[in-house]
Amino acid sequence: MMTETAVQTAARRARALSLQMTRWPSVTGSPDEAAFSEHLRAHLAETPYFTRHPDRLFTIDSHGEPMTRTLAALARGTGRRTVVLAGHFDTVSIANYGALAALACDPEPLTQALMAELRDRPRNRAEEKALADFESGDFIAGRGLLDMKSGLAAGIAALERFVAMEEAPEGNILFVATPDEENRSRGMRSLRDALPAIARRFDLDIVAGVNLDASSCEHDGEEGRAVYLGSIGKFAPFAFVIGRPTHAGYPFDGTSASRIGADIVRAMDTVPELSDEAFGERAPPPVCLEARDVRDGYEVTTPDRVWLSFNWLTHRRRAADILNDFREVVSGALHSALETQDAHHARFRGGPVAKTQGVVLTYAELVARLKGDALERLEALDHSLSGGNDPLKVSRAIVAAAVAEAGIEGPAVVIGFGSLHYPLVHLEQAGSAGRTMQTRLQAVMADTAKRYGTSIKFKQIFAGISDMSFFGHRPDAGEAGILAANTPSAAFTDAAPAGLLSFPTVNIGPWGRDYHQKWERVHAPYTFGVLPDLVFESALALLDSAPETPT
Repeated sequence: MMTETAVQTAARRARALSLQMTRWPSVTGSPDEAAFSEHLRAHLAETPYFTRHPDRLFTIDSHGEPMTRTLAALARGTGRRTVVLAGHFDTVSIANYGALAALACDPEPLTQALMAELRDRPRNRAEEKALADFESGDFIAGRGLLDMKSGLAAGIAALERFVAMEEAPEGNILFVATPDEENRSRGMRSLRDALPAIARRFDLDIVAGVNLDASSCEHDGEEGRAVYLGSIGKFAPFAFVIGRPTHAGYPFDGTSASRIGADIVRAMDTVPELSDEAFGERAPPPVCLEARDVRDGYEVTTPDRVWLSFNWLTHRRRAADILNDFREVVSGALHSALETQDAHHARFRGGPVAKTQGVVLTYAELVARLKGDALERLEALDHSLSGGNDPLKVSRAIVAAAVAEAGIEGPAVVIGFGSLHYPLVHLEQAGSAGRTMQTRLQAVMADTAKRYGTSIKFKQIFAGISDMSFFGHRPDAGEAGILAANTPSAAFTDAAPAGLLSFPTVNIGPWGRDYHQKWERVHAPYTFGVLPDLVFESALALLDSAPETPT
């Protein structure tokens, strides 16, 4: 009988563990998410290595009630150099599976059920592709299988292969599985805060990090077989528009907040000139995520409060840049809306009218107008809302209260940030350590691609927001100050402690299609065959303490 090689064992283990972990539901914010780390801890505790070294398998408190925890597993070789392999285990909701929700976390039966459903009705282009993928046998469905339990499985397979080596390898691997990436990265941020103490406890020198998150490719997988050198930045600017209400029969006696809001949306939403470009790639332009009249009843009165929130992804802009650029756009839109209304009024009246004036304030400028009891009431409101998971709802309520406390009269617009900022990160920020990491990975990628007869490429920016933003990077103090001052709720700011570790990171993960959607599916040949080997060889290369040979 032919003996299974270490590579074949890793591939088999990665597939089996991916399917097993997918069967453990872990929707963000659910009790299942809180239970997941214990399921995984119990599973790893039964392996020979952690049976011998139970102290190297532990959990780290993150957040919530019941407490949601990060699972950490340390594989020791020789010396202090350590690579961290990291991935999240929470998933988005299963609601979009509809009648198949009961199968959402059972990959193989779900794949068969989805094929049957697709064959039985007319299909659009995306559904035709999904059916063809499933029928090829190369793709497997399942909520969280792609995003991103198959990435976790590749990390665990690399960990197990590391401890099974005949001679103790150089360095150490710390594997971590974190919660809450799909909400506000509380798992990764709590791990980041705990890493200095973990490094001291086990005498580790953390030299690199590998995030294991999934990417998408709509073609033959060339874009998915990639090592990402960075992760996109995300801002969530809001505009709280304050009009001057008037009865609908006398429209020119006031100013509709909806008119102003419409001009702001027009000036912001999908405007290409507002997109960001760096590293030879271009970020998408900003989009409006929410536009609503802030009242809950019917009135024959023009709207006096309108809330707008945007998603603005960046490749280079920082908080001050975004706030200044947003203020300029909003100021221009406010001026345009008031100027147009005055022109309409003049034509309706048949003669000149007084010019309507408006003002734009940042949230920090608004709060500066409050004193004493008003600030205490605002702080109490923030505290009472801090458990909410909808950042826009929480921010909207706090801004509305602050506007009322300050007695702001319209026309006016208050701007700020309505949700957690995900910083742009890129390997070039790590300087010479980043260049060394990229050089070593390039050699591994070339060898692995040749071994499997495929291609693996570098890509500059991971397009979906990810835990990479908080993995191995110290937040900039000035940036944090601007964000904190202009984000209404403290719950959606990143209060990072001093003394955080800094190390270069990349993303190496599975690929598939349609993550977060009903047809979410992972490409099995790459994810279970190539990826565990790529992650393992990358870890070994990054642990090598030999100096780089000059080229």
